[in-house]
Amino acid sequence: MNELIESLKIAGAVGGGVVVAAILLMGMLKRFLHVCPPNKVLIFSGRNRTADDGSTVGFRTVFGGRGWRVPILEEVKEMDLTNISVPMSIAGAYSEGADGALGIPLSVHAIANVKISSEPHVVGNAIERFLGRGRADIARVAKETLEGHLRGVLATMTPEEVNEDRLKFANRLTDEAEQDLQKLGLHLDTLKIQHVSDDRNYLESIGRKRIAEVLRSAEVAESDSERAAKEAEAAAGARGEVAITNAQANILRKKNELREVVAELDAVARSEEERAEAAAQEARATAEKELQEIRGELEQLRLAAEVTIPAETARHVRELDAAGNAAQIAEDGRASAEALRVVSEAWEESEGQAMDMYVLQNLDGIFGEVVSAAKAMKVREVNLVDGGDGATMPAYASAYPATVAALMEQVNSSLGVNIKGILSGSNETPKPLPPTPTPVAEPASAGTEGGPTW
Repeated sequence: MNELIESLKIAGAVGGGVVVAAILLMGMLKRFLHVCPPNKVLIFSGRNRTADDGSTVGFRTVFGGRGWRVPILEEVKEMDLTNISVPMSIAGAYSEGADGALGIPLSVHAIANVKISSEPHVVGNAIERFLGRGRADIARVAKETLEGHLRGVLATMTPEEVNEDRLKFANRLTDEAEQDLQKLGLHLDTLKIQHVSDDRNYLESIGRKRIAEVLRSAEVAESDSERAAKEAEAAAGARGEVAITNAQANILRKKNELREVVAELDAVARSEEERAEAAAQEARATAEKELQEIRGELEQLRLAAEVTIPAETARHVRELDAAGNAAQIAEDGRASAEALRVVSEAWEESEGQAMDMYVLQNLDGIFGEVVSAAKAMKVREVNLVDGGDGATMPAYASAYPATVAALMEQVNSSLGVNIKGILSGSNETPKPLPPTPTPVAEPASAGTEGGPTW
C-alpha cells in the first residue's frame, strides 16, 4: 500500500513537472514568436542580412505575418502603417507673374494624408529615420517637406491656374514631393487643396472681371440670339409663304390630276358596267335557253315516268300474269291428269277398297257436315203427352241422335258405302234403323203454356 502511495506521489510530481514545463515552453514560444497585424511592420534588428539591392543591413522586416525572434541576438520593434493627416497652411507664397516676374502672393490651405511606405526598398529609409519616434514627429517632418514643395509649385503657376485648375496644382505638388518623401521612407496617399486666397483681392478682381466678361458675353449672346431669332423668324416666314404658295399650286395640280383620274375611272366604270350588263343579258339568255332545255327534258322524263313507263310496266305485268296463269292452268291440268291417273291406278290396285280409304280420310268432314245439318234443324215449341209409362221424354231426348243416324243412313245410301261397317271392319251394309216416333204436337192447355205437358 505504501508503495502504491509512493508511486502515485511520483506520478503526480512528474505530471506537475510536465505541466510546468509545457507552460514554460508556451511562455517562451509566446515571448519569442511575434505576430504582425496588417497595418503594422515588425523590425527584427541585431543580425546582418543582405538586402535586395545587394547592400548589407542590420535588420529584417515582417509585413502582416509572424516571425521568430532569436533570443539575445535580436530585438523586435514595430512601426504603424496607418495614415497620418498633415494639415498645411502657407501665406505670402508668390505665384508666377507675367513674363516670368513675381506674381501675386497667395495663401493656400491644404491637407495631405501620408504614411510609412510598405515598399520593401523604401521602408528601410523610414526605419533609419523614424524608428522609435512618434507619429507627431513623422507628421511634422512630412508637413515641413510638403510646405516647402508647395511654395516651389506656387512659384511655377499663375494665380489663375492655381485657382481654376486645383487638380493640376495637386498633381504637380505630388510629383515634386514624391522623391523627397521616398528618401524619408514616406508615401503620400492624397493631397487636397482646400482654399486659395490673396491679400490684394487679385483673385476677387479676376472673378469680377470674369463675371463682367461673362455678363458681356451673355448680353452679346442674347442680342445675337435675338437677332438670329428674328432673322430665322423672317426666313421661316418667307419660307412658309413660299411653302404655302407651292402647296396651293401642288393642291391645284393634284386636284386637276384627280379630276382626270376620276374621269378616266368613270369612263372605265361605265364601259365595264355596259360590258357587265351585256354579259349579264347574254348569260340570262343562255341560262333561260338551258333552263327551257332542262324543262323539256324534265317534261319528257315526267311523261315517261307517268305514262310510258307505267304502261310498259302494266303491259309487261299483264304478260307475266297471263304467262303465269297459263303456266298455272297447264300445270294444274297436268297435275290433275296425273292425280286422276294415280287415283285410277290406286283404285284398280285397291280392288274396291279405295272408297273405304277415301271415306276414312274424309270422315271428319262427313261427320262435320252431318252434325251441321242436324244442328240446322230448329224446334220452336214442343208439347209432349205422356201415356203414363214415362217413355215420352226419353223418346224425345233420343230424337237428336236418331236424326244424326238417319242423316248418316242417307249418306250411306248416297255414297253406297257402309261407314259403320268400315269403322267396325265388317264392311256390311247396315240394316235400316226403325223410324223414330215423331212427337205429336198438341195445343197447349191452360196452365201449361210455354212448356211440355206430362
